[in-house]
Amino acid sequence: MTADHLVLAGGGHSHALMLRRWAMRPQLRPAGLITLINRHSTTLYSGMVPGLIAGHYRHSEIAIDLRRLTDRAGVALIIAEITAVEAHHNRLLLAKRPPIHFQRISFDVGAETFNKGPYLERSQAALAMPIKPLEPALAWLEQQDSQVLLNDSTPLTVIGAGLAGVEVALALRQRWPKRPLNLQAHHGQPRPALKQALSKAAIVVVPSGTPLSGPALLCTGSQAPAWLATSGFPVDPFGRVRTTKTLQVINHPHCFAVGDCAVIDKAQRPAAGVWAVQAAKPLAQNLERLSRRQPTRPWQPQQLALQILGGQLTSGRFTAWAFWGNLIIGPHPWLWYWKEAIDRRFMGSFNELPSMSGVLKRQESMACRGCAAKLAEKPLNDALKQAGLGALGQQPEDAALIASTSSGDSLLQSVDGFPALISDPWLNGRLTTLHACSDLWASGAHVISAQAVITLPKVSSELQQELLVQTLKGIQSTLEPQGAKLIGGHTLEARSIPPQPINLGIQLTLSVNGKVASGRVPWSKGKLQSGDVLLLSRPIGSGVIFAAAMAGEAHPEDLDAALAQMTISQHNLLTALRSLEERHKGMQTIHACTDITGFGLLGHLGEMLSASNHQRHRAGLQPLRLILEAAAIPSLQGALLLLKAGYSSTLAPANRRNWHLLNPSINGEPAPIEIALNDVTPGSEHHQALLELMVDPQTCGPLLLACSTKIASELLRDGPWQRIGQVQPM
Repeated sequence: MTADHLVLAGGGHSHALMLRRWAMRPQLRPAGLITLINRHSTTLYSGMVPGLIAGHYRHSEIAIDLRRLTDRAGVALIIAEITAVEAHHNRLLLAKRPPIHFQRISFDVGAETFNKGPYLERSQAALAMPIKPLEPALAWLEQQDSQVLLNDSTPLTVIGAGLAGVEVALALRQRWPKRPLNLQAHHGQPRPALKQALSKAAIVVVPSGTPLSGPALLCTGSQAPAWLATSGFPVDPFGRVRTTKTLQVINHPHCFAVGDCAVIDKAQRPAAGVWAVQAAKPLAQNLERLSRRQPTRPWQPQQLALQILGGQLTSGRFTAWAFWGNLIIGPHPWLWYWKEAIDRRFMGSFNELPSMSGVLKRQESMACRGCAAKLAEKPLNDALKQAGLGALGQQPEDAALIASTSSGDSLLQSVDGFPALISDPWLNGRLTTLHACSDLWASGAHVISAQAVITLPKVSSELQQELLVQTLKGIQSTLEPQGAKLIGGHTLEARSIPPQPINLGIQLTLSVNGKVASGRVPWSKGKLQSGDVLLLSRPIGSGVIFAAAMAGEAHPEDLDAALAQMTISQHNLLTALRSLEERHKGMQTIHACTDITGFGLLGHLGEMLSASNHQRHRAGLQPLRLILEAAAIPSLQGALLLLKAGYSSTLAPANRRNWHLLNPSINGEPAPIEIALNDVTPGSEHHQALLELMVDPQTCGPLLLACSTKIASELLRDGPWQRIGQVQPM
């Protein structure tokens, strides 16, 4: 059993509200490590989903930002798909990554659409898209939008005429005013009060089992996810986990369950968001009591709950119905406005979190992590000079050539590392390893081995073991696909007070070893040639996105997109480039190469140019300069907007000293690096954002290479490369 580890499985309403509680009142937060695991970085507020379907809301208006919540609450976040729980072994199984061990666990994983029984077989429901999980269903509806644009008159059928089915059908009418819509209903459904509204909306109610003549959306109630229903926990006929009134799973007092995936055994209530919202407080209080070794307390949910169903009549007027048991009020526009106010107030409560600066007063200074924690260029070089090692600062290569084997292979070595960038130790191990390997890839070397130095926070030995396992597995997930091995290393225990979450107290450094096969030479930074084309393998901007995320201002989808890129190994690019060399034997295909990391695009371009001109000076050749195409420099989604808003990494100010490379000399010589602005207005906000982008430090950044026009055209045709400039004589 892993001591002091509470896992929150799922980002449902109860867990989201509990995280908000701990963010607002950190003194209530249970001690130890808390980890939230969810398949997405956001969770959708179910009460506003029909409005999203109707087009009344944007996705961002109904999405609760789980990263922001966990950051403020001092909770680790893992984005992963849960596949099983082994309650007796206290571990949660995840897709494509190692299991997570826990001492206590709380389930709030939502539900899936109920898909069993003869009713569904008769209605051909196997061909229908389930409304839950929501994200795939919403993506499917966007695909249906394209059919509507093509004037496809094929009807769409909503299967299930409960309150949820009716509300979805009315929302679809708002989305598609002219598309034929059907609603399959059991005998006696929908309620008579709703039939008139459906008729006015031109939604045809048909008997259940009517053959489908087009696509269908399944709204037939809910059931617990299959993996939870087969977990060995006591469950009801819908697979929902049965709990006591303390919200603890029956016969499993260290496990809790709430929301649509659970049911209180002696106080059963329908699966509805209203009870999930109400369960948040008693769940939090009982988890807090256990942390303080106090007994848990029972919760009695109210018997009935107010449900408000929104819709729109053919007149275009918004309206709604209120349901209290068998009592129905409406339809009336004021009920819609009431529902609108309740929903927006609920979402607005998540914007009332304390600022990150206030959070960090309890933890550490607001300094960027990842490669942005790198020592700035000037103090680094000054220190090397004072130590009598100034020559090291003049060796710009990404990896050092340490030996040549008897067979003619070149052996290279590099080292890299930084404080944990994110709170997921597996993903952090993977990202750090990718970043370290990048130095070898930029030198044209295949990684063959690595050694790791891992500093763990000072916590219980069980937690240290869990953090170490996750980190090592993350390292291996990067090395093994390359055919490389982790051959050793060293572990340390930090002496500082661990931050919250404690995963951020991990410091990982890797020494990576690589090989360049006999007959080939390592790539260098300093061999630019006149006429070379500059190519970048992927967009930049990770530094500012993570800086804004620390301030709680990065959009979740922007951070997701950045992490998705960073997680992709660039080893395949190395393999492709070496294959290119093989096809062009006798021709130097890659003239110069580096990777963009802590000093930003401009700093690393300056290294390439300085090293090349130093060699050309010794050979009596004319110096070179670089022409960058401003509009061609690719940026990560949201990066330029954040730079325009004034956000930047803590390393960016030191990197700005490299702006001098853009200035002509006092002798009237052109600038070493010129930015061709084209359609960019000099001095404009966009121009300034591009300058900031060029000094933005990158973690797991792109490869930058220089090659001939002929080779560049081939790479641009067959790979992810983007042309950003060219090399010219001074």
